[in-house]
Amino acid sequence: MRRRLRLPVVSVRTRLMTVIAAAVAVGLAGVGGAVYLVERQRILASTDVLLQNNLEAAQVLVDSFVEEDPTATARDALRVVVQRVGPDDNMGVLGIVNGKGVLVPGVQLDVQLESQPGFVDHVTAEANGSDAVLGRYAADDVAWQYLAAPIRLSDDQSDDVLFVMGYDLEAELAEINEPGRAYLAASAVAILLVIAVGALAAGRLLRPLRQMRETAERVSGQELDERLPVEGRDDVSELARTMNDMLDRLDQALDSQRQLLSDVRHELRTPITIVRGHLELLNPDDPDEVRETQELAVDELDRMNALVQDLSESASLHGRAAIRAEPTDVRELLVQIVRKADAIDGAQVSAGPGVAVVAPLDESRITQAVLQLAQNAVTHGGGQIVIGSRLAGDMLEVWVRDHGAGVPDEEKTHIFERFRRGTGAARGSGLGLSIVQMIARAHGGSARVVDPHDGTGAVFVLSLPLQTPDVPTAPVPPTDEEKEDPWRRS
Repeated sequence: MRRRLRLPVVSVRTRLMTVIAAAVAVGLAGVGGAVYLVERQRILASTDVLLQNNLEAAQVLVDSFVEEDPTATARDALRVVVQRVGPDDNMGVLGIVNGKGVLVPGVQLDVQLESQPGFVDHVTAEANGSDAVLGRYAADDVAWQYLAAPIRLSDDQSDDVLFVMGYDLEAELAEINEPGRAYLAASAVAILLVIAVGALAAGRLLRPLRQMRETAERVSGQELDERLPVEGRDDVSELARTMNDMLDRLDQALDSQRQLLSDVRHELRTPITIVRGHLELLNPDDPDEVRETQELAVDELDRMNALVQDLSESASLHGRAAIRAEPTDVRELLVQIVRKADAIDGAQVSAGPGVAVVAPLDESRITQAVLQLAQNAVTHGGGQIVIGSRLAGDMLEVWVRDHGAGVPDEEKTHIFERFRRGTGAARGSGLGLSIVQMIARAHGGSARVVDPHDGTGAVFVLSLPLQTPDVPTAPVPPTDEEKEDPWRRS
């Protein structure tokens, strides 16, 4: 079996700084490139303007020279222009007569146009029989922008005379190369500063994430007491708070699981011990003892089976899909529950005051909880039961009252705990009231037990929210028969 190569782990900070540095570099390169292109175009355009201005100045010189000496030839005018033209940086001047470069300025200029043998032939060919020509010459290691203008003093002159001016484009563009290099250096320094500052900031911001990883590595199923430090009010600190809340819930869940296993072990040990003890002492030759032991074993196995079923029911109430709340007519639901509870062996069920309202409830789960309270009332409080409902602020309270001995005050806060049995209760799994509490909490409410205002007994109350974000409350319109209905609005 081929072993997959494991790629090296790259930290989030490294990846983050790489992306930031790349983004800054692309941004600076884009800005610098745009500025360079604009400036380059400006320089090329200004070169053309300078050539045109020098041509106009040369034309003025020719006109002045001809006025002073009407007998002057085109060759004489070319000499005057070449010698008197105002020199400029990165500029060269040349006089061409009959296809040959014959005249150069009397001063040393930056560009020697005559130094390129092919330049004269190129300009002569381009300017053949035309007016002024603006063009570009590139050969070897030079790139020139030139302007060639013919000088004609008469139609019958025998010489072809060209006045040529040219600028070295590389020298002109070199003026922005130095600022460009400075910009590149400054950009590199800026990128390094961004990386340095960003690395410090990213390390500080991502420190809670590193602490989360380290905490997660230390946390195990036996130890969940570590928590993340929460600093600031940003998204990372909120994530730390959420992680702490999650660890709290996991800790509680593990504690609950450990307690459940301990309770189950304790609850199953007794019936197993009883059955084993009777089987070990059983005399197979005594039919009466065999029959009694059989009945006892079946009874204990039934009790264990009921415990397993209650545990399964308790487990099904965990998670988001524990209930499916839908708009439910509370009055109609309790009428059905009363009818079902009346079928419990030994129960005498009557309807108490009720409210007519639509609330978000899971009908099957609420029915299960109320019937469990009814069964509990029959078992521990006698058979006379009253079931009713009322409104308490923004909560709906469904209650079941019995007329037994009641629940002592010291047991009221613990009676809904798992495997908690009331005083004198010898049988049962001890999960019934715990399941009732879980159903109430799954609806966003709670369960409690209180003493009645009059008489003996106990009142078990399911307190349920009247509305949720998804299922609003809606009143039920009263009917003509509502005055006679025991579930009328209280």
